[in-house]
Amino acid sequence: MSDPVALVPELKELSGWLFRATGNRSVPRTTIGLVQLRAGQLVGSTYLVVMHAGMLRKAGESEERITAVATWRDAPYFTPAERAALALVEAVLTPNPAGERVPDELYAEAARHFDPTALTTLTLAIGQVNFFVPLALIGRPVPGVAPSEQWT
Repeated sequence: MSDPVALVPELKELSGWLFRATGNRSVPRTTIGLVQLRAGQLVGSTYLVVMHAGMLRKAGESEERITAVATWRDAPYFTPAERAALALVEAVLTPNPAGERVPDELYAEAARHFDPTALTTLTLAIGQVNFFVPLALIGRPVPGVAPSEQWT
């Protein structure tokens, strides 16, 4: 696949707008990063996992917290609000053949920690990762390699 941004330059602008929207300060940037890392894990994209883990490291997150995101339910490193956000991303991205994806109880727990603007921001952060999933899975970008060097 050719470089998507070269083919559709508006992607760069759209990506910037999405990043700014999730950075509206209604949710701590760390929480957004944890949610996006978990989303990358759930959709099986090495590129997204490496990218979001790297962003968390750059922001000063500990290796313990970053590596424990995959097993957050058993890890002692996360606040109740972060746990609610991680549960939310899992509910949205994990098919549940037995019922609704985001049960009322889960939404109520998230709403205890996040106001409506913050819940919308978290939802947007999940959607932001999903927006790039097709490019990450079809194009198979290599983590740490500039797009201009890897898209062929």
